[in-house]
Amino acid sequence: MSLVAIVGRPNVGKSTLFNRLVGMRQAIVDETAGVTRDRHYGKCEWCGREFSVVDTGGYTSNSDDIFEEEIRKQVVLAVEEADLVLFMVEAQTGITDYDAEIADMLRRSRKPIVLCCNKVDTGEKMYDTFQFYSLGLGEVWSISAANGGGTGDLLDEICKQLPEDSGADQDEHPELPHIAIVGKPNVGKSSMTNALLGKERNIVTPLAGTTRDSIATLYNKFGYEFMLVDTAGMRKKSKVHEDLEFYSVMRAIRAIEHSDVCILMIDAQTGIEAQDMAIFNLIQKNRKGCVIVVNKWDAIEKETNTMKEYIEGIKARIAPFNDIPIVFTSVLNKQRIMNVLEEAMHVYGNFSQKISTSRLNDEMLPEIENYPPPAWKGKYIKIKYVTQLPTKFPCFAFFCNLPQYIRDPYKRFIENRLREKFDFKGCPIQIYFRQK
Repeated sequence: MSLVAIVGRPNVGKSTLFNRLVGMRQAIVDETAGVTRDRHYGKCEWCGREFSVVDTGGYTSNSDDIFEEEIRKQVVLAVEEADLVLFMVEAQTGITDYDAEIADMLRRSRKPIVLCCNKVDTGEKMYDTFQFYSLGLGEVWSISAANGGGTGDLLDEICKQLPEDSGADQDEHPELPHIAIVGKPNVGKSSMTNALLGKERNIVTPLAGTTRDSIATLYNKFGYEFMLVDTAGMRKKSKVHEDLEFYSVMRAIRAIEHSDVCILMIDAQTGIEAQDMAIFNLIQKNRKGCVIVVNKWDAIEKETNTMKEYIEGIKARIAPFNDIPIVFTSVLNKQRIMNVLEEAMHVYGNFSQKISTSRLNDEMLPEIENYPPPAWKGKYIKIKYVTQLPTKFPCFAFFCNLPQYIRDPYKRFIENRLREKFDFKGCPIQIYFRQK
């Protein structure tokens, strides 16, 4: 599928146009300059033609922004991989030094370029667009990304200049597993993503809160294929003061809701804290598979049983749902990175497995006969039949004569037997008792 990169200086409306093209509020939009940092991908369809769109951070030089160098790298990478570059400028401010610098870079890239002038909300502002012809990039297309004015003509021009799609249409594969990397700020989520992908996909700095959007990337290596989602760090509600961070946390929560497996990263130096538990409970509440990754393990002084004691401490905190793989890594030193991948895919296999009704009954009914539910108010409970429900996560229905008399301890016994008989490591299990 063809790829269109949206580039320009900060605050010209790149993310607003990106959201309009992909038809959803995928990128965070705010009046503050420099909100977008990482590359952000989406899909656009126009007149039966489909293409991918990439939103980039604002291209600057010699500014106060400490992310400037990293953002410039991301913009250059986006231009290199794009089939067409959509260069955005803004009518109100006119041509700036940054615009001239970007135009110079784009001319050297020898890519097809469409120049569009944003924030042309009224007819009078059309006169401000003519100055951009001096950049020497051909026709200037006037649009208003906020209210959609002129975007139809712009899309017609993009479709005209895009090369014909080669080969089969490479869909985003919604059926692929979605694995989200979640955790508090600054535990190494973006570093983990970059290490797994083997390239600088997301910006990494020692500052907490570097990642703002949830960034999804297709992973296709070593026989694995899935969507890897890097999310913003989630802090306590009381500590979130900026609107931007509020949006980032909401995106991270949405990433958990739409994922199949969550890799929960915690800092080895601080251990599992209240906020880590809050994120873990969110994963559990949404019925997602989970792998716990203890990062920065190289910074810990170790003795004979340090890892064993650490695992016991984590399992005590997350009980009763403690049948979860725990991996100790150092992303900086690339230690046990592949173990994380293997465990995540193993958990996804458990999460999506379907067990036949005959096998379930053969394994579970003898267990229930050996240890039947205790009588309640003089009434005996008989469980006759069990089947797996057609849900996305492991969910089982046990049919019996008096389901209302089955208490929680027996439900936990049934869950433990299910985990013993079938591999559900890392997956929450839901059990229902129904009237036969």
